[in-house]
Amino acid sequence: MTETIPKRIIQTDKSADLPLLAKAAASNLRLLNPDFEYLFFDNFQVEKFIDAEFPKYRPVFDSFTARIQRYDFFRYLAVYRFGGFYFDTDVFLACGLEDLREFGCVFPFEHLSMSSFLCEEYGMDWEVGNYAFGAAAGHPFLEAIIKNVVRAQQHPEWAEAMTKSIPRIFRSEYSVLATTGPGLVSRTLAEYSAARDQVKVLFPEDVCDQDSWFRFGNYGVHLQAGTWRTRERLVRRVLHRRWASTIRKSLLKESLKRGGKRTLDFRSSTAQRQEASRLSNALG
Repeated sequence: MTETIPKRIIQTDKSADLPLLAKAAASNLRLLNPDFEYLFFDNFQVEKFIDAEFPKYRPVFDSFTARIQRYDFFRYLAVYRFGGFYFDTDVFLACGLEDLREFGCVFPFEHLSMSSFLCEEYGMDWEVGNYAFGAAAGHPFLEAIIKNVVRAQQHPEWAEAMTKSIPRIFRSEYSVLATTGPGLVSRTLAEYSAARDQVKVLFPEDVCDQDSWFRFGNYGVHLQAGTWRTRERLVRRVLHRRWASTIRKSLLKESLKRGGKRTLDFRSSTAQRQEASRLSNALG
């Protein structure tokens, strides 16, 4: 029997003195889940947590060049240690979380992926989000994510495979996503052999419907404040938007051919081609 997710909500930010929108989001979480324990960690408490609970990861934690990478790593470690639901401070819920507890590990569908690596290697044209998720303490999928965060720091070439299709001028932001963020979580999911049995992904009815992206299933919505991103200069920002728009349109066109449903059955393009070839040969 799958261990249930405990009644606990975990959040973090640089200070407990949150901006108004973040205060509203945190209040929203607590009001809709009144019997859940609420844990908040500011920067100082995050540092204490690492030293007390995971001192072996202190060198990895200190090696990150972007602060968001530390927040990413912390959220996986905190939920792995305590169990519960993690939420960014720009997520608003529409209902309580009680009926998600039974799954043991829950992640949201994010959007169609910008990474050709995921599609080519695993037949996965989409990603999960890490702005909100839940898991029982000690869940093996979170353990796999944590190990891959360490792997990405110790072996950069492993993580760089996710960003090779991204133009070099835009690659720094996507490198963060591929080393500690949604890209890394999605890759871990694709490579995780027990995904179907151990992880619940909150897929929308139609993954090609962009109105269904960045939602915590039917439970909430992510406002995508993106405060961690470095503001780009005008010319670079315009070029980035045009490139991303072009890529999105191309991805959507290909994804529409597959229909709107997705599952946790991952098969690489290579494997599919090999199977098609075998069938063709068998049929003469």
